[in-house]
Amino acid sequence: MTQSNEKSLQRSLNKRHVQLIAIGGAIGVGLFLASGDAIATAGPSLLLSYLLGGLFTYFVMRALGEIAVEYPISGSFSAYAHKFISPCAGFIVGWTFWLLWTVSCMVQVTAIGIYCNFWWPELPRWIPALVALVCISVSNLLNVKNFGEIAFWSSIIKVITIVLVILLGTIILFLGLKSGDHTPGICNLFKYGFFANGFKGVFFALTMVTFAFIGVEFIGITAGETKNPEKTIPSVINRVLLIILSLYIGTLFVIMCVYPWPEIAQGGGVGRSPFVLTFSGLGIKQAATIINFVIITASLSTANSGMFSNGRVLYNLSLQKQAPQFLSKINSNKIPSNAVIVSFIFCLIGVILNVVVPAGVFMMLVSISSFLGLFIWGAIMVIQIYSRRNKSADDISKLKYPMLFYPYSNYILLAVLVLIACMLAVKSETRTTFIVGPIWLILLYCIYKFFIKEEKPK
Repeated sequence: MTQSNEKSLQRSLNKRHVQLIAIGGAIGVGLFLASGDAIATAGPSLLLSYLLGGLFTYFVMRALGEIAVEYPISGSFSAYAHKFISPCAGFIVGWTFWLLWTVSCMVQVTAIGIYCNFWWPELPRWIPALVALVCISVSNLLNVKNFGEIAFWSSIIKVITIVLVILLGTIILFLGLKSGDHTPGICNLFKYGFFANGFKGVFFALTMVTFAFIGVEFIGITAGETKNPEKTIPSVINRVLLIILSLYIGTLFVIMCVYPWPEIAQGGGVGRSPFVLTFSGLGIKQAATIINFVIITASLSTANSGMFSNGRVLYNLSLQKQAPQFLSKINSNKIPSNAVIVSFIFCLIGVILNVVVPAGVFMMLVSISSFLGLFIWGAIMVIQIYSRRNKSADDISKLKYPMLFYPYSNYILLAVLVLIACMLAVKSETRTTFIVGPIWLILLYCIYKFFIKEEKPK
């Protein structure tokens, strides 16, 4: 389908690049900014939410891994849906994934604008948002290997900082250092109630956990530019989720032991961030400044990975004649430059929203991202089911990285994803996205049926 075209892209990403791009995509404002709201929903039982979310995410990655190892092509989601289901499915999945990361990039640059206000309260939010957007776009126009290095080191900063938070929090626990007027200890997990809202809180927190984990699917997007994908992709999938879970659960466990979770739940913004409270407990005067810098780095890293994926998805859609042909142009650095530039232009909508409705834009964009992410994960499970339909028993036995417990795991996970999506409809603050999301999908279907000409089989 695209083998000749795929030669235009460089296979310059090695295992450490792919691993850190996936980690960088999944660790962002979901941890640094939204963790306080998640704790308010579930309390310490949020740890169970992350364990469940991690299990679900692993099966999504395994389903994607099976296909990506067999067909390592760039812009994988739309290409796989096109190949195994139908051209219409490829069109809908491709454009929805592009919208997901267009909106997610808006979330990240919005977060940067919010946190720059901590240092410069009078600075209009749209200015740092625009500067950040320009920086990540330029980064994505560089040589793929250079992009990989930028993504690698920006993700390293996040990981090191999270590890330091865990270590410093552990020191507070073992030395019995007081965090303000509160005594740290594991007992804080149970002293105020392990479940903030019963088991209901555990499940409702899955909507936030899903948003936090969105980004691990970058492993599939990088397949077309990965060296030795047969070995790299399975290795990365087996390691990345364990690393992400350890960082998320380790950090939140330590923070809720060091500081009473009801106090964290009542907070909002940098001044009451769980991370700020942890540093403050150690007596570090510049705690807010440190965490501000880290959150900005985290957002830049995630947005950088999102812009990378958007360029590849538009490139692949163009190859399939489901997007304007100029989007398949490759520059001298072997980068789909036009696709990156178009993605940048649409991300400017996020900057405009920060001018028009700065107060409500963040949560609106987060909820839209969650719905679109659930749709993409569901699409991955369905694509993997379709990919096996024409395979013989002998072909299946030769799969290099087969899906676990197929097909039962696929159907169970699809049911779980539908349940989480329904939770978005129940919560008042996320209900709007349950209307916007389906309208987007119906719009794409109509555009395809009325404006996209399918190639007739020869």
